[in-house]
Amino acid sequence: MSSIALRLYHDRADWPVLYWRNHHRIHWADDIFAGQVLRIPAKPAHTPAAPAALQPEPAPQASSTPGIPPQVSSGSIRATADVTGTPGGSFGACVIARESGGNAQIMNATGHYGLYQFSESTWVAYGGSAADFGHASVAEQNQVFANALAAGGESNWAPYDGC
Repeated sequence: MSSIALRLYHDRADWPVLYWRNHHRIHWADDIFAGQVLRIPAKPAHTPAAPAALQPEPAPQASSTPGIPPQVSSGSIRATADVTGTPGGSFGACVIARESGGNAQIMNATGHYGLYQFSESTWVAYGGSAADFGHASVAEQNQVFANALAAGGESNWAPYDGC
């Protein structure tokens, strides 16, 4: 939404204007998709505050008991991926952190999708099914990323992510 606000209002910080006008259609400010119809209000004199639910959540607290996963707040409803078996090791984990933050089903405003933010053409070029683009499993995304690494190395991501 900040990219839309920049284009319309010339200030990324005005994204709450868009959110509040469309909050009945969207649940997360970063979870909009191509083709979605949003209402665009005129820029008000004062930008409203971002809703508290959209503020960054505190990091989960590590458990003091080995083998017990950390507690996650009940407000965390977006699916995230377990990156321990990530293709490419620490490079793959870095790409996930920089591209999607671990949200396996995120689609950005330019149509890049998933953990590794594949374009549809890259997805298909490295073995992904065109029919699965936009809703592939974590395993499918990892396989396509592994194929891309095997065929083209890290060059598809490294220059953009600094990994």
